Amino acid sequence: MVLLALLFSIFIAAIGAIGFVSPAKLFHIVQRFQSSTGLYGAAGFRVVFGLALLFTADRSRAPEVIRVVGIIILISGLITPLFGVDRFRRILDWWSARPPSFQRAWAGFALAFGLLCAYAVAPSFPF
Repeated sequence: MVLLALLFSIFIAAIGAIGFVSPAKLFHIVQRFQSSTGLYGAAGFRVVFGLALLFTADRSRAPEVIRVVGIIILISGLITPLFGVDRFRRILDWWSARPPSFQRAWAGFALAFGLLCAYAVAPSFPF
């Protein structure tokens, strides 16, 4: 589970880095989730990531933080399908209408969040 949590964390950081460099590319990536299948895929990703964080929390560098974050992500994954595709599209339209600096700030948050999770769940190396 540690490896899974680490890979998901690195994936989130990579998506954040892409969005920080090019908000338009991030928009095109997120647009692919504008369907029921995409929404369920995003929900599944959140559920699996939340569970991976919960299972690795005890062995992480910040067990309480990782446990709380895992619970929040798990719950958000469970309620994601309740939002519906129409609401998701409205949120995406609102987000894409913001200036690039706003979009980069959100992407920077995703980058920092992914790196923080990766650091917290990664096993300690002797070097």
